[in-house]
Amino acid sequence: MEKKVIHTALAPEAIGPYSQAIKVAETVYLSGQIPLIANTMELIGGGVKEQAEQVFENLKAVAEASGGALSDIVKLTIYLTDMGDFPIVNAVMADYFSLPYPARATIGVAALPKNCCVEVDAVMVLG
Repeated sequence: MEKKVIHTALAPEAIGPYSQAIKVAETVYLSGQIPLIANTMELIGGGVKEQAEQVFENLKAVAEASGGALSDIVKLTIYLTDMGDFPIVNAVMADYFSLPYPARATIGVAALPKNCCVEVDAVMVLG
């Protein structure tokens, strides 16, 4: 099995021992993205809406660096520190995805890196 590391300067650098994404055959596993701005590595200002938008922009950059697009994503996992933000994140997601939507899980967590309020990881299938 050949694993190809995916990297783009248009998404934040990994803040630990992991890759932005790994491609195996036609499947790409995108690491969790938090709302960091790629060129500054700082959290975006604003609330959960702005954070969710930045997360999806980061995922979009990694998806494109992998040779795909957000429309190729088949599975998302969304992590929220406040499940009350669920409707806001749903609305933002609807701006980035169209039918057929990817399969998804949303999980409430106690905390996320850099004290952000949303993180999203994904699985994408090319071809």
